[in-house]
Amino acid sequence: MIAPNRESFAAFSDSLRADGKRVVFTNGVFDILHVGHLRYLEAARALGDALLIGVNADDSVRRLKGPTRPINPELERAELLAALRCVDGVCVFGEDTPVELIRAVRPDVHAKGGDYASPDVLPETPLVRALGGEVVILQLVRDRSTTRTIRRMNRDGQAPT
Repeated sequence: MIAPNRESFAAFSDSLRADGKRVVFTNGVFDILHVGHLRYLEAARALGDALLIGVNADDSVRRLKGPTRPINPELERAELLAALRCVDGVCVFGEDTPVELIRAVRPDVHAKGGDYASPDVLPETPLVRALGGEVVILQLVRDRSTTRTIRRMNRDGQAPT
C-alpha cells in the first residue's frame, strides 16, 4: 500500500493497531535498493506485525545527500518498497526528518539502521518515547550502501561486484 498523504497513512496505521497489530516504522531514502536494505527491512518487520516506511521525497533527498541525488524518483522508490513482502505500507514525506510522519503514525517501534550509535542521537527519539513507543537500532549489512555503490560505479565506470 502506498499512501497518497500523511492522513491516509495515519488512518492505515490506526486500522492496523485496531486489529491488535504491533506497528513498526522506519524511514530513509532507499535510493538504489540492495540486499542491505532488504535484510534491514526484514529485521525491522520482525520487531512487530506490520512494517510502515517513510520515504524521503526527492527535494528532501537533495537537501540531505546533495544535488546529484536521488538516482530514482520518489514514487518509483515507494513502489519498489511497497512490492516487498515484508512491507505493509509506504508514504513519501517532504521534511528532512520523519518527526511529523511519526507523530501521525504513532508507531509502537521506530527502527533505525546501525549507523547510529544510540537512539539518543536521533531527533525523533523523544517524540517516539513520548508517544509510548521504543526506538530500536538494527545492525546493517557491512559494506552495503547506496552511497558506496554510486561512488564505486563513478570510480570504476562499472557496476559493483
